[in-house]
Amino acid sequence: MKYSLVYLSEAVVCPQFIYFLCEKGLPVRSQGESQSDNKQMDNITIRQGETLFLSCSQGDFVTHTAWLNRSSILYAGEDKWSVDPRVSLVTLSQEEFTIKIEDVDVTDEGQYICAVQTSSRPRTTSVHIIVQVPPKIVNLSRDLVVNEGSNVTLMCLANGKPEPAIVWRMKSPSDDSLSSDSEVLDIPFISRYRAGVYECTAANDIAVDTQTVELTVNYAPSVSDGRDVGVTLGQRGVLQCEADAVPEADFEWYRDDRRIFNGLDGIEIEAAGALSRLTFFNVSEADYGNYTCVAINKLGSANTSFVLYVQDGNSGTSTVFNPFCLLIAILQLLLKF
Repeated sequence: MKYSLVYLSEAVVCPQFIYFLCEKGLPVRSQGESQSDNKQMDNITIRQGETLFLSCSQGDFVTHTAWLNRSSILYAGEDKWSVDPRVSLVTLSQEEFTIKIEDVDVTDEGQYICAVQTSSRPRTTSVHIIVQVPPKIVNLSRDLVVNEGSNVTLMCLANGKPEPAIVWRMKSPSDDSLSSDSEVLDIPFISRYRAGVYECTAANDIAVDTQTVELTVNYAPSVSDGRDVGVTLGQRGVLQCEADAVPEADFEWYRDDRRIFNGLDGIEIEAAGALSRLTFFNVSEADYGNYTCVAINKLGSANTSFVLYVQDGNSGTSTVFNPFCLLIAILQLLLKF
C-alpha cells in the first residue's frame, strides 16, 4: 500500500531540521524575511504490521531533501540517518522522494515531515500517521469447575486501536438470554443448566478476536425411578439404574441391607457412564426380591428401588396369588348351592 503526500498548509518548527538545513548549507531566513511553504496533508491511517510508503514531490531545482519523524531525521537525500532496519529508501529522483517503513507498529505513529530545499526557498509537507491495531484478548478467565449454587464471574480484557467492543455469550449449548456487552459476565446462583462453553468476542474496525471458556457445574446425583422386572425361573434378568450427576456417580447395589459385589452368586455388575446394570444369568428362586441402587459422588447420593419378581414362562404374567381373589372365588361357588 502506498501513500502519497498532497500539499496543504501548516507551519512546522523543528530545531533539528533547522540544524540540518544549516549543516547542508541551506539558507535559513529569519521570521521577518521570506517564509518557506509549509503544508499539511490529511491524516493517513494504516494497520499494524503493514508497510507504510511516504512520498513527496520534488519539483524543479531541488538541491536538498530530507524525511523526518517528529524531530528525528530518517533520510537526508540518499543518506540514511535512522538506525531502524525497517526504514529504507525507495525512490529519490528529481520528481519524487519516497521512503518506506515496514511492519508498522504503534510506536511509528506521529507526524512525518518531507523537507525540500529549492533554489529559491525551502518548503515542507507534513502528515500525521495513525496506526490501527487489531484486537487481542490479553486476559481471560480460565476454565472453571464450580458447585451448583455458586456465584460465577467471567472476565475478558482486550487491547486494540480503536478500543475493541467486548461481548460475552453462551456458545454451547446456545442461549441468547445469557450474554453481556461488557468485560464481565456475572452468573449468580449458577445451575447445572448454565454449564457449557462461553465465548468472549473483542471487535473493532480492524478485526475480531475470539476465545472461549468452559464452565463445568458439579451437582449431586439424581436417579430415575426403578422399574420392576419380571423374569422366568432359570432365565436371564437385568436391573438397570440411571443417574444424572457431575462428576459421574459411582454405583452400589444392595439386596435388602446387604451390599452385592460383582461376580458373587452368578451376578454381574457393570457401569457405563450414567448407567449401571445388575445382571442375573440364571435366575433362581433365591434371587427374587427387593433391590436398591445407590448413586454417589462427592456432593451427595440418591437411590431407587427395584423388585425382581417371578414371571410365568407361558403367559408372561406373575405367579403371585392374591388371597382376596381366592376368597371371592370360594364365595361364588357356595352361592351356586
